[in-house]
Amino acid sequence: MGKEKVHALEIGLPVPNIEDLSEETRKYWKICLEKLGMVPNVIKAYSFDDTHLRGFTTLYNTLMLGPSGLSKLEREMIAVVVSSINHCYYCLVAHGAAVRDLSGRPELGESLVFNYRYADLDERERTMVIFSEKLTRAPYDMVEADRQSLRDAGFSDRDIWDIANVAGFFNMSNRVASAVHLMPNPEYHTAARGKPED
Repeated sequence: MGKEKVHALEIGLPVPNIEDLSEETRKYWKICLEKLGMVPNVIKAYSFDDTHLRGFTTLYNTLMLGPSGLSKLEREMIAVVVSSINHCYYCLVAHGAAVRDLSGRPELGESLVFNYRYADLDERERTMVIFSEKLTRAPYDMVEADRQSLRDAGFSDRDIWDIANVAGFFNMSNRVASAVHLMPNPEYHTAARGKPED
């Protein structure tokens, strides 16, 4: 793993070999390798400390993979829209790939990365990303009408809680990733883009 570029800080670098990790972190890396075929660089970055890694992954897995009225795709869409507003390179590359994969529509991932207003979204999705944009740009301006717009689009109050938490998580993650110049794994760039037509 030697000179692999993960982030710009000296902490946690060079990236350790899996054999050098604690048993708990080694198990998590093995799960990533089995499910994803790689260890995401964000996991490598947090692996310098078991407590930090556990805190990050517990929250991420709860919000992005846990039970919710939001689909996995909807949660990834929020991640991309928030990351687009914040210009977070790592999250746009990684979660743009997830949107492409989950939707089967490479153009959806690209439109959300660049400007969600160009995306082919239904009313529910559009209302969700508009709410996420406002929460990212002007959280102090959130009012009951914003929450009601989500209810009118079919979201429950529990769903609204989940939308707010996913958007909040990525606002935090974007800032950390940008602060430390976190680099996406090369595999994300080519994932789920489809085959070029003959």
